[in-house]
Amino acid sequence: MRPLAARPMRKLPVGSGPANAQQAPRSLPVRIYGSSSSATPVLLLHGFTQTSASWGAIAEPLSGMFPVLVPDLPGHGGASHLAADLWETADLLAATLGSNGAERANWVGYSMGGRAALHLAFAHPHLVSKLVLVSTSAGIDGAGERAARRLRDEELAQRIESGGDERLHEFFAEWLSQPLFATLSPERAGLDERLRNTASGLATSLRTSGAGAQEPLWHRLPELGKRRLPVLLIVGELDTAYRNHAGRMAQAIGPSASVVVVPGSGHACHLEHPELVVAELSRFCSGAAS
Repeated sequence: MRPLAARPMRKLPVGSGPANAQQAPRSLPVRIYGSSSSATPVLLLHGFTQTSASWGAIAEPLSGMFPVLVPDLPGHGGASHLAADLWETADLLAATLGSNGAERANWVGYSMGGRAALHLAFAHPHLVSKLVLVSTSAGIDGAGERAARRLRDEELAQRIESGGDERLHEFFAEWLSQPLFATLSPERAGLDERLRNTASGLATSLRTSGAGAQEPLWHRLPELGKRRLPVLLIVGELDTAYRNHAGRMAQAIGPSASVVVVPGSGHACHLEHPELVVAELSRFCSGAAS
């Protein structure tokens, strides 16, 4: 491991119900940060409780070098009414890319968004030029631990629902008080963007795409190495658990994967030090990755 030295939202066609085989939404609402560059576009996928606007400090500077697309994931922002698990989300992301006329992209996902990007890399490998996973895990290994997490996620979903939209501010204060975010300042936390969400959407996201609902993908990581897919894992120096996840994932993928540690930061390292993450993404996505 080595340390690191918007425009208006365009709403693409979205179906009215959950993503399923009977009635699958065609794409997700997406923020487009324009660039005259013919470079491979960059897709930025946000984490739980965030929205597309949460990537602003990253998307704006990147858009000078790459076309940048930032969708709202199911259960969040403009897609709050959509219910989709991570495999269905991968299909929605594939459709969103196609709706914008791109054949391939560099996919960057943070936390829950990283897990969605990882699912996309397996479900639609032809759409992935490079993959960047920020503070991401390939899932919870043990069935018992996974079931316990699913139960905690359900309890949290019920608490969010019982409080309703009018008490989301209280929920976000509680959420951001976790040790994972101890070094994230209120100015960088993006509370206003998080308040674009709904209680029902967040509860649905926990049930369909939470860590407890996800099947572990550790056993599939060597597939990425066999494809020689360039994979960058970015993690905060102080985020011990996810530093361990990143190291394990890189080892499972092989030589095409590398890990970058953002100094002095926790789980939301891209929010704490966006300029450092932008520099690393620019280097990696431009084709200069080592």
